Amino acid sequence: MMNYETVLIEIGDDFVGEIILNRPDHLNTFTTQMASDLKQALQELDEEGRVRVIILKGSGKAFCAGIDINELFGKTTMEYREWIERMEAPLVTISEMRKPVIAQVYGTAAANGAGLVASCDLAIAAENAKIGLTAINVGLNCVGPIVPISRSLGRKRALELLLYGELIKAEKALEMGLINKVVPKADLEKETREWAANLAQKSPLAVQIAKKAFYSAEDMAYQKAFEYMNEAFARLCSTQDAKEGVTAFLEKRKPEWKEK
Repeated sequence: MMNYETVLIEIGDDFVGEIILNRPDHLNTFTTQMASDLKQALQELDEEGRVRVIILKGSGKAFCAGIDINELFGKTTMEYREWIERMEAPLVTISEMRKPVIAQVYGTAAANGAGLVASCDLAIAAENAKIGLTAINVGLNCVGPIVPISRSLGRKRALELLLYGELIKAEKALEMGLINKVVPKADLEKETREWAANLAQKSPLAVQIAKKAFYSAEDMAYQKAFEYMNEAFARLCSTQDAKEGVTAFLEKRKPEWKEK
């Protein structure tokens, strides 16, 4: 495992890896360094054989409060373009990964942090979590993070978050479809780990093919999406894991995944 300046990596014996944003004194806000570290850490765990599911969380009292404003000033238009692309690269990377990523949200997830929650394949939040696209309140906007958020919420609710810049509570985020679960803050660690470990027990190949096919088909025309999905299903049917899974079900035993 590589050592990173701004993120930590932990791997358990349950096929679950954790990436921890580690700038607690700055509410885990994005710097260029953290954006680079996070992207590399995600890619590293995607290639790590001991990991099937990844949890992404923050250290301290917040998940991620957006971008560090100390990096904001004194750039040309082209430099701003390159800078914001680097900041948002981890959000894009998650959709390109084979393995599922679960956001564990505690405290504030604002601006690019909210986009990071939406970019994760799944999200579970503590009751105290607050999520929002707050940049509009300082004369900017969150037009990058709105991309994954709009895929989760639809146009009207996404625009409400984008234009009003309010931090919404966990229960409203759940109702809107931005997160999957809300749990008591004392149970967040345990509940997230159990959820991830449960997913890690399923066929890694089936999970990975499902994720890749889902993202690939998302923007396709309706009939084309069915064609693509059927092709993905046919490929999966010919794997050893598919044969093992069905055989184990018929024999009423736990499957032993071959990952091929």
